[in-house]
Amino acid sequence: MDQKITEMYGHKVRVRACGLLWEGDKLLMVNHKLLRDGDFWAPPGGGVEPGETLEEAVKREFREETGLLVNVAGFRFGCEFIQTPLHAIELFFDVTRADGTLNAGHDPELQLIADVAFLSSDQVQRLPREALHGIVTLRQPLEALRQLSGFYRI
Repeated sequence: MDQKITEMYGHKVRVRACGLLWEGDKLLMVNHKLLRDGDFWAPPGGGVEPGETLEEAVKREFREETGLLVNVAGFRFGCEFIQTPLHAIELFFDVTRADGTLNAGHDPELQLIADVAFLSSDQVQRLPREALHGIVTLRQPLEALRQLSGFYRI
């Protein structure tokens, strides 16, 4: 893990707001660099800023990472990730596309966004497990994420 990532996010609990945007049977995913060696694909999302609502955070993260404006349709599920020194509580929301042009945006923190794409279950299954967000590997096929509710440890 990159030392800068450890310094910025390590040894504290981080609350993240994430969105699930579907285009037919494909889920929008963002390929982040610097989190790990190689690719790391995850649904758009990121840290909630002080004074920001979860809905505002999801909308901001989509705008920053993908160039898209979204509407938050409702809460879907939560998960917890603990891999010392990282600890994150992630809250996932269903979102719908409102406007904008899809493009690989930016992350104002430390991560490089290499790509954004709507991926099918077949495309996701061809990626190495370590290149995928834990919630994506928890449920296969990918469409099973549409049925999740509750709280999960990943």
